[in-house]
Amino acid sequence: MRSAPVHAAGITSFAVGRDEPKALQDFLCAKFPISRRTSKAVIDGRNVWVNGKCIWIARFALKTGDKVSLPSAVVKGALRQSGGSAAEGHRAAVPQKRHVRVLWADDNYLVCDKPAGLLACGADVSAERILREQENLPNLVAVHRLDRDTTGCLMFAKNHAAYLAAVEVFKTRNVKKVYHAIAVGKMEYAHTSVNAELDGKDAVTRIARETAGDDASFLRVRIETGRTNQIRRHLASIRHPVVGDRVFGLKSARDARLMRVPRQMLHASGLSMPNPLDPHREINVHSPLPADFRATLRLFGL
Repeated sequence: MRSAPVHAAGITSFAVGRDEPKALQDFLCAKFPISRRTSKAVIDGRNVWVNGKCIWIARFALKTGDKVSLPSAVVKGALRQSGGSAAEGHRAAVPQKRHVRVLWADDNYLVCDKPAGLLACGADVSAERILREQENLPNLVAVHRLDRDTTGCLMFAKNHAAYLAAVEVFKTRNVKKVYHAIAVGKMEYAHTSVNAELDGKDAVTRIARETAGDDASFLRVRIETGRTNQIRRHLASIRHPVVGDRVFGLKSARDARLMRVPRQMLHASGLSMPNPLDPHREINVHSPLPADFRATLRLFGL
């Protein structure tokens, strides 16, 4: 028999009972009508907290009385994926066709507004594959990458010649990429830079404080280099990790609001560069802040 979950301010929590499964993956399957695969994906996504600590081990051993918490938004997403609800029990999942919004396009390039939870390319379900079908562009290829849970401007080439030309421009410092981020803690300075090598390569991140409260800061970030996870790693290095970042961010949630944020709050808001095949023209694209980002700003009073 499932004990009733406790819903508090966007968090769904359970106390582990004496006779309930003690492996975390099995516990989630017992609490919700979701598959083991979905349960593991939720855990792998670092969305589960046990006694205020982020846990990402599927076989993590629970103890009677432990408090297991998840963002309610993640619970709803997992139930949709498994085609069930807490009250309905198991049923077959109904796949939903995704749509990716196009922000700008010309004859050779396309910039989309990548949603959270979607890889840029290289997967059965990715922004690249969706756009190929959606826009009837079988040769479409991603020019650069964004993390799965980073949203915003993502550029694609419509043909191989356009791709090669764009890659050459991205190797220069003529591409201006602007991000917005919500970081943990109050950023002391209005402007600061992090110039620290990543993976043995130069990396420069320039940070401007938009607004700040006691517990979080809203930042505008520009990167002069494009190293893997650069913004997330650099912000973590100065003790202001991105809110919702379960990899480089906080592993314990002293502030319960941190458990409510289902992903890292990092958004690629602007992309500007010379058009690779027409250098006399500029590509200048803006992506508005997504709804969950704005909700997190409100959550922290920003």
